[in-house]
Amino acid sequence: MKYFSTRDCSRELVALADAAFMGLARDGGLFMPERIPQVDMQCVEALAGQSYADMALYLAKLLFDEVDAVALERVVRDAYDFQVGLRQFDDKVSTLELFHGPTHAFKDFGARFMGRMTGLLNNGEELIVLTATSGDTGSAVAHGFHNVEGVRVVILYPDGKVSPLQEAQMTTLGGNIHPLKVAGTFDDCQRMVKSMFRNAALREKVRLTSANSINLLRWIPQSFYYFYGYCAWKRQTGGDMPTVVVPSGNYGNLTAGMLARRMGLPIKGFVAASNANNVVPEYLLTEQYRPRKSVQTLANAMDVGDPSNFERMMSLCGGDVKALQSEVRGYECSDEQIAAAIAEIYEKYGYLSDPHSAVGYLAMKACGESGFYLSTAHAAKFGEVVEPVTGVAPELPESLADAVKRERHATKMGADEAALADFLLKM
Repeated sequence: MKYFSTRDCSRELVALADAAFMGLARDGGLFMPERIPQVDMQCVEALAGQSYADMALYLAKLLFDEVDAVALERVVRDAYDFQVGLRQFDDKVSTLELFHGPTHAFKDFGARFMGRMTGLLNNGEELIVLTATSGDTGSAVAHGFHNVEGVRVVILYPDGKVSPLQEAQMTTLGGNIHPLKVAGTFDDCQRMVKSMFRNAALREKVRLTSANSINLLRWIPQSFYYFYGYCAWKRQTGGDMPTVVVPSGNYGNLTAGMLARRMGLPIKGFVAASNANNVVPEYLLTEQYRPRKSVQTLANAMDVGDPSNFERMMSLCGGDVKALQSEVRGYECSDEQIAAAIAEIYEKYGYLSDPHSAVGYLAMKACGESGFYLSTAHAAKFGEVVEPVTGVAPELPESLADAVKRERHATKMGADEAALADFLLKM
């Protein structure tokens, strides 16, 4: 398998290691696989019945066929040593719990796979992994790459715009993890990161890659859990062709689902569930793409005003907005609706939901179709939002409780591209 840039009409192909370590293509585009392998769904369902890792290994072999099979199996089984569960609320609404990994967010699925694959492909050479986060990406990447030989991780996050627990998970590991607290928004952090990849002079001196979902090693493994969710939903409900609701910010998660559908996953379509940062839902209605400054909401990890993976969405649809509209519907909601949804889920089902997953619940109810929504984070990561509306403080998992107690270390930085370039050069 080789890869091409979303911006390259000639489809010049590069190898896996080159695409992974470049992060962004030289023309600023995002890498896409040259072909989309087709799955045997009977095989997928049988393997999903055994374990998530067994199913993921089958899919990984299709998508990363150039990697030694024994080494790839080590990567997959080490990355996916935690549980995935489907919780059914009623005959129409279920949720796929993706928060049982070490940082209790869905980003563990991509970040752990990427950390191990980077170590495999990198052979211990000096490499800086540079990433921007609006919340959960930073903690997942920090843990996924912690102590990977030859790799140093620089994480940019917006000061005051991530939850205290998210910040604790990013800033307490030390070692090869270097958090930067940026005076700005996530969009500022993302702009700074992208500018480093366009800085040819810097890249001659610093070997650099990204761990955002712009990197295919982070993005592609997120397609795996759509298959698992479908298999669990089919077993529990006896249904077929579910609608899948995806709480969305930078849209790597949704585009991974679109990839899975093209591989043969039999689902009806998607709902892009958004908070007030509604750039994509607006586009689906108006066919006008208007990226803009993000606004802060209760679902902070989705506070993205210029989603990087919009390019992948359009690439997967051949640039045809009508094709995208036939596959994806948009949904948006306010902070007031999010808070009310958290309260409703607890009152009706005795279930504590984080604010991002609550956006998915609202969209699932609004679409009125059978299927499942993705629960993207543990409620305890957002106790400051959940407790006031439910009257219940979510119990902290042991790893989160440990992170809160530890001393935090982060370097403060303005939203300044030159300052970031200087920081990287000095490393």
